Amino acid sequence: MKKGFQKILSLSLALIVFFSTMSFTVVSNYCADDLVDFSFFDNASWCHDLQDDTFSKVCEISEMSCCSSDQIVVEGMDDLQKSSFELLTFDQQLFVATFTYSYLGLFEDLDKETIPFANYNPPLLVRDILLLDQTFLI
Repeated sequence: MKKGFQKILSLSLALIVFFSTMSFTVVSNYCADDLVDFSFFDNASWCHDLQDDTFSKVCEISEMSCCSSDQIVVEGMDDLQKSSFELLTFDQQLFVATFTYSYLGLFEDLDKETIPFANYNPPLLVRDILLLDQTFLI
C-alpha cells in the first residue's frame, strides 16, 4: 500500500514538472468566420492557400480581409532553480553528507541487552591454569 502510494505520488510530481516546463502554441485560422485550420505545433494553412470558391467569393465582396488568425501561446517555465546542494563544491557536499550521516547516527536506538561476545565460543582448555598456578578461592 505504501509503495503503491509512493509510486503514484512520484509519477504525479514528475508529470507536474513536465507539464509546467512544456510550452506550446495553438494556431487557428478563420476564413469568413469559418474555421479553416487548427494546429498545435505546426503552422496552420491560410485562406489564400486554399482553392475554394466559396471563400474567394466572400473575400471579393468584403472590403476587409476575410482571413484572420488566432494564436494562443502557452509558455512553460524556462528558468528552473537549482537546488542549493548542487551549488556546493564536491568537498562541501562530502562534508554535508558525512556530517548528516554521523549526526543521524547519534539518535539510533541501541539494544539494551547487547552482549558483544555472545557469538564467540570460549577457548579450549589444554591445561587447568588455576591448578598450575595454585590459585584457589577460599
